[in-house]
Amino acid sequence: MGVMGIWQWVIVLAIVLLLFGGRGKISGLMGDFGKGLKSFKKGMKDGEEEDAPVAKSEAIEEKKSAVVDAKTEDKDKA
Repeated sequence: MGVMGIWQWVIVLAIVLLLFGGRGKISGLMGDFGKGLKSFKKGMKDGEEEDAPVAKSEAIEEKKSAVVDAKTEDKDKA
């Protein structure tokens, strides 16, 4: 049970060759992973910038409605 047979060694060797064999596959994978993270962060940042004008316009509309309400209250008091 503690000793590995020939097939276990063959599988381990195949995995090692896949990971470390040939022209830096791990560094290439990590580079692709880094590029993916960068584009994800950029997409999230772009999404926040698109939402910001909507929030500003909603705030402006709320202020306008508050001003209109205040003016109508002043007219009602007079």
